[in-house]
Amino acid sequence: MQSIWFAAAALIAGVTFYVHTFIGGPRVAGPLLADGHLPKASKWLNYYCWHIVTILLAAMTLAFASVAMGWASHDIAWLLGGLSLLLSALSILVAVKGGINPLRFPSTSLFASVALMTLAGALS
Repeated sequence: MQSIWFAAAALIAGVTFYVHTFIGGPRVAGPLLADGHLPKASKWLNYYCWHIVTILLAAMTLAFASVAMGWASHDIAWLLGGLSLLLSALSILVAVKGGINPLRFPSTSLFASVALMTLAGALS
């Protein structure tokens, strides 16, 4: 029964990839690149980090799907579930430091949801 939870984690990771890439890209990466006041290195390093997350989310989606299909070890899911929990916590900390409600950052709830699906898979 674990595979259903890992399939759910894959689906949520895929939704997170979509939100990050197609909604967040224009709303976050676009203004970042348009900003003329940031130092050049800071702007482009932030843009690079944006794409690290894009690649990570795509890889997480594929990895959870592979575990759900029985093609990969559950260890991969445990690693990514733990990473998702840490990324959700980081999202909360960054939001609070910026004086923003953590739930305004989709990463807070989406990474937490992936972590919960992984935990459900572990407990089933």
